[in-house]
Amino acid sequence: MDGSRRKGYAWAISAGFNAAFAAVSAKLFLPPLLRYGLILIFNVIMWGCYVNSLKALSSLQATVTNFATNFLTSGIAGFFLFDELLSFKWFAGALFIVLGVLILGKSSVETKANID
Repeated sequence: MDGSRRKGYAWAISAGFNAAFAAVSAKLFLPPLLRYGLILIFNVIMWGCYVNSLKALSSLQATVTNFATNFLTSGIAGFFLFDELLSFKWFAGALFIVLGVLILGKSSVETKANID
């Protein structure tokens, strides 16, 4: 994997973490103004990271990597911070999502022909 794609995945993973942080912020017992401020800040950072990931990856790879990171991080945060239960089905789904991301990551990215 070249450096550009590696950076693209780093941006997509960062976007997923920030999306999960926004979701966790929504559940925290904070004053409403602070809670909504955190949600807004994390979402703005998430979109910036996601746009940067699109510069190096296909939209499918960036979106799926972002989603998988968000899904896993939100589930784990829910378990540790809010005592939410994670069922066998959740772990099975998480495994399939991770396998799908790995398969997409190994797939070749078609380069667009520059027609001028």
